[in-house]
Amino acid sequence: MKEKQSGLKPFISLILSTKFPKWPLIIGLIGSIITMLVGLSIPLLTRELVNGFSVESLSVTLIVVIFAVFILQAVVDGVSTYLLAAVGQRIVAKLREMMWFKLIRLPVSYFDKHASGESVSRVVNDTGIVKDLISQHFPQFITGIITIIGAIVILIIMDWKMTILMLIAVPVTFAIMMPLGSRMAKVSKGMQDETATFTGEIQQTLSETRLMKSSTAEKVEEKKGVKGINNLFSYGLKEARIFAFIGPSIYTIMMLVIVAIIGYGGIRVANGSMSTGSLVAFLLYLFQIIYPITSFAMFFTELQKAKGATERIIEILEIEEEPGQGGIDKDIANEAVHVDNISFAYNEEESIIENVSFVAEPGEMIAFAGPSGGGKTTLFGLLERYYEPTDGEIRIGKMPINRLSLASWRSQIGYVSQESAMMAGTIRDNLTYGLRNAENISDNELWKVAEMAYADKFIKTFSKGLDTEVGERGVKLSGGQRQRINIARAFLRDPKILMLDEATASLDSQSEHAVQEALARLMKGRTTFIIAHRLSTIVDADNIIFIEKGEVTGSGSHEQLIETHELYRKFAEQQLK
Repeated sequence: MKEKQSGLKPFISLILSTKFPKWPLIIGLIGSIITMLVGLSIPLLTRELVNGFSVESLSVTLIVVIFAVFILQAVVDGVSTYLLAAVGQRIVAKLREMMWFKLIRLPVSYFDKHASGESVSRVVNDTGIVKDLISQHFPQFITGIITIIGAIVILIIMDWKMTILMLIAVPVTFAIMMPLGSRMAKVSKGMQDETATFTGEIQQTLSETRLMKSSTAEKVEEKKGVKGINNLFSYGLKEARIFAFIGPSIYTIMMLVIVAIIGYGGIRVANGSMSTGSLVAFLLYLFQIIYPITSFAMFFTELQKAKGATERIIEILEIEEEPGQGGIDKDIANEAVHVDNISFAYNEEESIIENVSFVAEPGEMIAFAGPSGGGKTTLFGLLERYYEPTDGEIRIGKMPINRLSLASWRSQIGYVSQESAMMAGTIRDNLTYGLRNAENISDNELWKVAEMAYADKFIKTFSKGLDTEVGERGVKLSGGQRQRINIARAFLRDPKILMLDEATASLDSQSEHAVQEALARLMKGRTTFIIAHRLSTIVDADNIIFIEKGEVTGSGSHEQLIETHELYRKFAEQQLK
């Protein structure tokens, strides 16, 4: 495991990795500095205006110059603000792109351990924190420092005694702000973690609304939601307490300084050692210094947030992607699938698959039967390469499948699961989902595969046909309709290998009959792997592999297992009366 870097180095490295355009940032910062320098000239011009103040002696030229300075400052400030915001948006867009590309290439095991809402929070919220620091708080911090330095230099030249009086407040201010930095870092980190957790829980609950309502679990979810909201509220109060201490403290210090400067400056004006215009200019410079100092508290707070967000972004970016992003392309048609002594465990204590071996010749139907929890679906996950075997090897022909690219392997597999997975969008979108040439597939081709899957009749009953919206997870369609769309999608992919995971388990008898006919068409000429609890769907399989507790306890045809395998015989007696 990589040792975590500390300080600003990871943050800077992450920002540089986005390869953002440097010139807009440079021009934006220069514009901010110009705005600041122009702003520094305003008190001096005001001094001249005040010192010569009378209706008769008003200088039109001076008024025009002051007005022009204000206009110049506004224009330059607007341009620089836009450029800096554009750079910030470009960086956050690139970060989100990097994280999204990474997330969709992470192994399934990552999502087994992390809530999807948590990952969403990292992509949206954490990158937003980084953006705000870069486009808003960082430029304010840089220009604030320059403004303070420039104003102090001018003030020393104008009146060093009053400047020293004012500078007494600086160490006092930093003495208040610095100890609160580490405290704010902890609070911000906790806030971000809690936000990610809360986002994950909300997303999970809303995505399973029907389960919640059918289980009358509204009260349970209310309590969970209130707990998450209260946790965020608690962190919000901690942040508020820190800000409530920083803001009034700095304000009080600055007001004391202003009162002291006005009092001392008034005495100087009264005895003639200082002009009224100089006092006004001094106060204007003081105000220019106060704002950056008070904004520093916000900058350091956002910096701590950004450092925490950076840690989480880097954690995701450093996770290893699914093995097989590279690899070779290979046509697997007419190739046998060899599974040699494969084993798999999610962790060292719990073995799921133990020394499973079999061969699937081209065009054969291989069925997996056995008690629930025996490892059948996990075996499918290994064949699909969602997981890598801890021992043993899976080959296509003579080549280990892990030498093939994931894209090449999975594009030649048709997978139909009992969940009837669908994406929000139209029927057309779901039929062509994942196909690179989706835009070039004609309606005639789509209707042909729909007909082969016995889906064309119900699709034609919809007024929009192929462009009918199916809703989130396909909720606007029945289970049988969703399953036939999935089968039509498999027809369109023309897979070499077909994997059916209890594809008719959750259907009524009428839907099951239609789906079984569609599957029979789909299986012709293809190597097919089937998981089925209903033995009636696999009695014609070339080889039935019986799995119990992750081990193969019998294999052969239906007739052979009836004679040789006691548990299979019991299953058959119960189901095939």
